[in-house]
Amino acid sequence: MSTFKLNLNDYDRKVYETELKDFLPKNIIDFHIHVNRAEFESWGDHNGGSAWTDLVAKEMDADDLMVVLKQLLPENNVTPLVFGGCLCDINAVNDYTCEAGKRLSFPTLFRTSYDMPADWLEEQVKAGGFLGLKPYLSNCPPYLPSKEVRIYDFLPKEHLEVANKNGWIVMLHIPRDGRLKDPVNLAQLLEIEENYPNLKLVVAHIGRAYSKEDIGNAFDLLGKTKNMYFDFTANVSDDAIRACIEAVGTKRLIFGSDLPIAIMRMYRITENGVYYNVVPRGLYGNVDGEPHMRESDETDITIMYYEQLRALKRVAADLKLTDEQVEDILYGNAKRLLAEMNYTL
Repeated sequence: MSTFKLNLNDYDRKVYETELKDFLPKNIIDFHIHVNRAEFESWGDHNGGSAWTDLVAKEMDADDLMVVLKQLLPENNVTPLVFGGCLCDINAVNDYTCEAGKRLSFPTLFRTSYDMPADWLEEQVKAGGFLGLKPYLSNCPPYLPSKEVRIYDFLPKEHLEVANKNGWIVMLHIPRDGRLKDPVNLAQLLEIEENYPNLKLVVAHIGRAYSKEDIGNAFDLLGKTKNMYFDFTANVSDDAIRACIEAVGTKRLIFGSDLPIAIMRMYRITENGVYYNVVPRGLYGNVDGEPHMRESDETDITIMYYEQLRALKRVAADLKLTDEQVEDILYGNAKRLLAEMNYTL
């Protein structure tokens, strides 16, 4: 039995009712959700990734997820795109995701490790009805220093080739301290765009650009692309969302939440290009050793899920987006990608 709990309070309900309900379209696709059970052991050595996420939720299974989405957005029809937790035993979580997706009728992606043979990977994805791949930077050769990991170290070209051959979705969390503006990341993103035009690349978290300084000149280059998509999962930065829309338009930005960490009670500030999650004091234990965490005695702090949608609403007002453009970001773009995979909602 899962231990996952969502505790919405009066302030959360006020945010949804007064700020979000009338802004959101009836139908929404949340394109970036992890499921996990505590019984799934970790997968080998891990290399990179943020530690603060472990403070929020140790597990959220698929049945929890369906309940939580209705709690979060009670007036909306929400379809999740689901994949396993990034640090879980990959075989166990892929088996579970496959079973849950078929039972609960949601689309799924296959969690990968760098050392999976491409022909075996292809067989597993097809047999399980997955729509593509979810690699993660920690699943790379363990001897690599975390600061030196490159995209191809955990998403090898053999995997890209099979994804391109089949026209799969590839959900990519990019590595490196430079985040979106890192020149190695940018070079490899552009190579993937050019060399694998048939796959559907989604750059998660807007390339982890959580502050204005993380963007750099990235969109001068990425704005020239034609194929890649971006999601603003776990990203509450108006600057990043705005820069992405200004560069690639509203047809290539997708909403994703990063549940279960999106239940984190927080708001985000940046100082000197570094982001900090401001959380209620004591709620997540001792956070003194977490470089991206700050505590506050404020009482009116809502959850990341709503903060992401608030950020989109602010940018939509700033850029004077139409209701149709907002609906594309929250529903239509993801629906089109799923349709290209012959997945009908």
